[in-house]
Amino acid sequence: MTSRVAVVTGATRGIGRACAVELARAGWSVAVGYRSDETAAKDALAELEAAGTPGMTVFLDATDQASVQEGFRRVADEMGNVTGLVNNAGFSQDGLLLKYSMETYDKVMDTNVKGAFMCSQSAMRGMLREKWGRIVNMSSAVALRGNAGQTVYTASKTALIGLTKSLARELGGKGITVNALCPGLVHTEMTSYLDEKARAFYLDQTPIGRTATLGEVAAVVRFLMSDESSYVNGAVIPVDGGLTA
Repeated sequence: MTSRVAVVTGATRGIGRACAVELARAGWSVAVGYRSDETAAKDALAELEAAGTPGMTVFLDATDQASVQEGFRRVADEMGNVTGLVNNAGFSQDGLLLKYSMETYDKVMDTNVKGAFMCSQSAMRGMLREKWGRIVNMSSAVALRGNAGQTVYTASKTALIGLTKSLARELGGKGITVNALCPGLVHTEMTSYLDEKARAFYLDQTPIGRTATLGEVAAVVRFLMSDESSYVNGAVIPVDGGLTA
């Protein structure tokens, strides 16, 4: 049986942590990727291990190639070939393009696009050895509809869709699938800055009329990482309550 070893980037909180827990419940050995909060990573690991599967924490600065390569080497050495990857680490800072700084632009693009590229590149090696793998890229509903004040963030999440579709074509014949999720409004630390007016606008545009739960997003990730999803490849799946319908 192919080893089930997954790396989840940005797994200390929010969607990433929910995905890590859900995968652990499904029998995966999960590496909790973190960049700045080791304590939160250890807390997440304890929650995973309560699900009955082994795991580990791994320092992963998704913007730094040496850090990514070393992190994936550690996971392979300690748990086996990586056969699952959830590219969840992300950064967002809203602002009108006219006044947007290049420093912030680089941080958004480096985290959201370059990070997914480098992590996928490192993860593919174990997947090719095992002739089986699953990559899920966490995009966003804004990549499908746009949003004023989020031009750079939207561009980064749209780039993830292009990466997903092309990599799916490169790897599909090798037993490896690559798919993207586009969550709508989820109550996380990243969206907590939204004021009531902005939140009400999103909810008004969402037919279901509420935010998504973390579990609802993680359940779709669990399916995409499973054997049952073997014919789902290059898909871009909104999990947004109909926001982009």
